Amino acid sequence: MSARFSPARVGAILRKELLQMRRDRLTLGMIVGIPIMQLFLFGFAINFNPHNLPTAIAIDDPGRFGRSIVAALENTSYFDIREETRSPAHARRLLAEGKVLFVVEIPENFTRDIVKGATPDILIETDATDPAAGSYALAAFSGLAGVALRDDLTGPLAARASRPPPFNVVSHLLYNPESITQYSIIPGLLAIILTMTMVLMTCLALTRERERGTYENLLAMPATPVEIMMGKIAPNILIGAVQSAIILAVAKFVFGVPMIGSFAILSLALAFYITANLAVGYTFSTIAENQLQAMQMTMFFFLPAILLSGFAFPFEGMPGWAQWLGETLPATHFLRIVRGVLLKGNGFADIWPDLWPLILFMFAVSGIALARFRRTLD
Repeated sequence: MSARFSPARVGAILRKELLQMRRDRLTLGMIVGIPIMQLFLFGFAINFNPHNLPTAIAIDDPGRFGRSIVAALENTSYFDIREETRSPAHARRLLAEGKVLFVVEIPENFTRDIVKGATPDILIETDATDPAAGSYALAAFSGLAGVALRDDLTGPLAARASRPPPFNVVSHLLYNPESITQYSIIPGLLAIILTMTMVLMTCLALTRERERGTYENLLAMPATPVEIMMGKIAPNILIGAVQSAIILAVAKFVFGVPMIGSFAILSLALAFYITANLAVGYTFSTIAENQLQAMQMTMFFFLPAILLSGFAFPFEGMPGWAQWLGETLPATHFLRIVRGVLLKGNGFADIWPDLWPLILFMFAVSGIALARFRRTLD
């Protein structure tokens, strides 16, 4: 073998590597796809100043001043009035269920008090489980006090237009009144950590067998694809449970995260969430030809789970198409469940709207994995 440097040999190796890269279309697609996905998600989907936030109005005084307040809310573009009710209790129920982020209560005799020269209070209650989601909207609402009724204060009431605001804004932050960031982040980390570790564990389940040469022994076993999948997934459920216990213990005793709800309900949701992520990883292992491809596919799933679930950025601030994509991810639904159970004390009826999508996702992905399972080595 010649010790002299040979450009011809380097060129031959280079051509061989380029040919191999061209044949590995899945890896090539990931190399191109992941940066494009990041650009689109960060460029179009991420918004730190969310608008059109779901809001309920509890209006006990449907007079013209009350209607002007509602119109002013809509004109700010921060509030999307989803429901108007005469019952403050019903509006707060919507807040507890996560269907709205704000409840604005216009009290009884609001119009009469302003006409008489009094300064009534308007209450705005905020779901502060994600403090960043509504901070700009709260600031905008506070600024309404001086301008919302300016066109209505005419005639005998004209003098009030130049005086201090005709009503007070009283703001209540519910479920996280001190806006402690850890109360939002730590429960969310439970969802993100489980996504990362559970998908990673099972994405190598079959690719590792192929690369080690033991896949043929697996196929020779008198086991059905369902039995193989269950055997690969089941041990990792226990690992996920241990991880969850550690994270919850640290959240409670180190960060002081309140845990108001039922651990039995949270454990039920955890079981479905862990299994759903394990099924995703197993599905990747049925598609990937080697461990590198499996790892790349994991990253392709993990990035949207962080960016579109509401963990890192306000979910309501994303455009409609991004929210639609986020709704297909199990992390989005589990994030709502874990925050709702820990911070709000939600019960089974409250989490069911987010629990059934988890169950549906788990069975759908498992079906894809079984359909993709190969009974041959090629």
